[in-house]
Amino acid sequence: MLTTKQKTFLRSKAHHLDPIFQVGKGGVNENMVKQIANALEARELIKVSVLQNCGEDKQEVAKLLAKGARAELVQVIGSIIVLYKESRENKKIELPR
Repeated sequence: MLTTKQKTFLRSKAHHLDPIFQVGKGGVNENMVKQIANALEARELIKVSVLQNCGEDKQEVAKLLAKGARAELVQVIGSIIVLYKESRENKKIELPR
């Protein structure tokens, strides 16, 4: 579980990132969750864009992705979801205490 200070830190890090995944009318599926989990292992912090044609609620999509990838939901702002998961092999981000 991330503290408020850690979430603020991650938000500032994510500000300059571009979304690398898009959730469209197909919604969240198992293959997408696997790809996001792999991307999180490589990058630790990613953005996911929820397209307008997605039939699911953005908050629900965020919860499904975070739970499926075993990641922390940093924030949902507009149609952008920010996810964080500490990498086991190539740790890049040092969280504040």
